[in-house]
Amino acid sequence: MNIWLDGNLVDESEARISVFDHGLLYGDGVFEGIRFYNGRIFKLEEHIRRLFDSAKAIVIDMPWTHEEVCRFTCETVAANGLTDGYIRLVVTRGKGSLGLNPFQCPVPSMFIIADTIQLYPEEHYLKGLSIVTCGTRRPPPAALMPQVKSLNYLNNIMAKVEAIQAGALEAVMLNEQGYVAECTGDNLFILKNGTLHTPLINDGALDGITRATIIELAATLGIPLVEKSLTRYDIYTADECFLTGTAAEVIPVVAYDRRVIGDGTPGPVTRRVLEAYKDLVNRTGTPFR
Repeated sequence: MNIWLDGNLVDESEARISVFDHGLLYGDGVFEGIRFYNGRIFKLEEHIRRLFDSAKAIVIDMPWTHEEVCRFTCETVAANGLTDGYIRLVVTRGKGSLGLNPFQCPVPSMFIIADTIQLYPEEHYLKGLSIVTCGTRRPPPAALMPQVKSLNYLNNIMAKVEAIQAGALEAVMLNEQGYVAECTGDNLFILKNGTLHTPLINDGALDGITRATIIELAATLGIPLVEKSLTRYDIYTADECFLTGTAAEVIPVVAYDRRVIGDGTPGPVTRRVLEAYKDLVNRTGTPFR
């Protein structure tokens, strides 16, 4: 596997960062996950724009341009001979001294990985997921900005631990007010009386690129959609439910906290959205060859 690391494509065995890198020492950095299909990178511009926004928000001065990072990403995928897969693009604060001071790290570091991915077993895309509520809450925006995709992911990891220990693959995270924020790695949508609902960004949800894509697709498909605060009750009584994310794509949910959603199978609107999303990703994107 070829890894892009600070200006060079190197074999994965040679892709090394310093033990003094603040991304490793303190989780000080940002990342993006990006998908590519049929030789085209899906929503590349949007992902790189968000990467730069995340970096700016935590005061990392990117030494590359937006166009350069797009080019580096395409070069990495092409160098690995893949047609379909997943890109992980990481920017760390860089090498510095021990201690929190980020200004002791003069040069950020960046690496890009292109590989295959399978987040959930294929059967769950056909039959649906069973998910649970976890006790770990989303950090309040005043503590950690939810729109920054930072390397500080321990909160989500602890929520994922709860999900797995409860026998589920995913869990719903609430905010401090008890409203639904998102899942450990995915955004959430429900259908009620013919209208799709998804949590407000202000309730702690990441402004996901797949989430935004589904909102656009819903308008194209003529499905009403509202962004609003949701509670667990709203999910318990939903007619349908599905999750979205770059890695997860669109995956149905058929049970929540041991309560069956709808008739316990992926609903017709979920299937319409899933098919429309598949069609979109297979015919659009940035060519990398």
